[in-house]
Amino acid sequence: MSLTKRSKTWHTHFFVDGQRYRQSLDTSDWREAQAKERELIAAAQAGKLSSTKQEFTRLTFREAAARFLQDRIPQLAPLSIRTEKERAKIINQKLGDMPVGRMTPDTILTHVRERKAAGIANATVNRELDIIRGVLKKAKRWHLFADEIRPLPVRQNIGRALSYDEKLRLLKLASSRPEWQNAAWATSLALNTTMRGWGIKQLKWRDVDLMERTLSIRKSKTEAGERVIPLNADSWNAVLSLYRRAQALGDVLPEHYVFPACEASHFNPARPMASWRTAWRNLRNTAGLPNLRFHDLRHHAITELAESQASDSTVMAIAGHVSPKMLQHYPHVRLQAKRTALDALSTRRADGTNLGSKQGSYDTNDDTKRMSEVQRMPQVIENMVELAGIEPATSSLRTMRSPS
Repeated sequence: MSLTKRSKTWHTHFFVDGQRYRQSLDTSDWREAQAKERELIAAAQAGKLSSTKQEFTRLTFREAAARFLQDRIPQLAPLSIRTEKERAKIINQKLGDMPVGRMTPDTILTHVRERKAAGIANATVNRELDIIRGVLKKAKRWHLFADEIRPLPVRQNIGRALSYDEKLRLLKLASSRPEWQNAAWATSLALNTTMRGWGIKQLKWRDVDLMERTLSIRKSKTEAGERVIPLNADSWNAVLSLYRRAQALGDVLPEHYVFPACEASHFNPARPMASWRTAWRNLRNTAGLPNLRFHDLRHHAITELAESQASDSTVMAIAGHVSPKMLQHYPHVRLQAKRTALDALSTRRADGTNLGSKQGSYDTNDDTKRMSEVQRMPQVIENMVELAGIEPATSSLRTMRSPS
């Protein structure tokens, strides 16, 4: 191994198991350079530093992030790909021209501080950190950062369930205005199928079985999300309305989208609808639910499934969850449902009267009858033993008799 100083910066050059490693140590201090070299050698011996990644560390973060995202594309849905690229653009504004090998923990912490000072939510910052972490892991350098870079705390806002009156008011208003038509149909599907908004937008007519009255989810965040959902009366009516509209627009082909794109009052069924954001915002505000997210409709549907006493396996089959642990994030049963469940445990009616013996409670007659049966049991057993010709254990039978 050797340390070489170029200009004012020390560089290391060493071999581990026949593989050569060369890297800048980003310091002009001799002692610090020695310490960093020892860390790199230890990382190489532990398999955390790959010689094939040396070229990757020389790339700018912009180039490295592009390669990292390119490798992830086969694993991501189209919407996720677009979102990841948008986040990478934000990071590139600050770190894009910096070589990956020159990045330090303070570089990343400075980025986090600036994002927070700009009022960016912790969850958004964490998603940006995911990209930075992915690039550094690909460069085999994350072990140098892991102790100092931690995800920011995020409050788990899993959603809310509507009250019965809120749900009724939302559905009634949704059907009251033509400009809310798409939002109304999407709302009905979300409330009756547990589908996410982006899943509804990606539905094609080949995913709809009009004979069996089912929807097939062919693309999802997980394999468990790929499922077949039966349509109940409300969701079936929404699908029929959408089908009639599609027929009025022309031929209904399997590859056409159920919610087609619309620009300047012109429908293009070959492309999916981009958003119903404006209609949804106006609808929820009119309904007096300004903070209701469209995704909350899925949460409400799963909550109602849980309150219906459906089994976990049934709820997961409909909602597309991977495990019971994931399912626990959603069905926070509402207070009234909890109260109803606890009332069922009560031994008295709401009016204070006893449930009575017919409902399984005890009274004096029941107690006397049960005690009489218990007292007769030793004699019954003794008779059975004598009939069988077995010498009875009289002392044991005697202890079972109740005193006269």
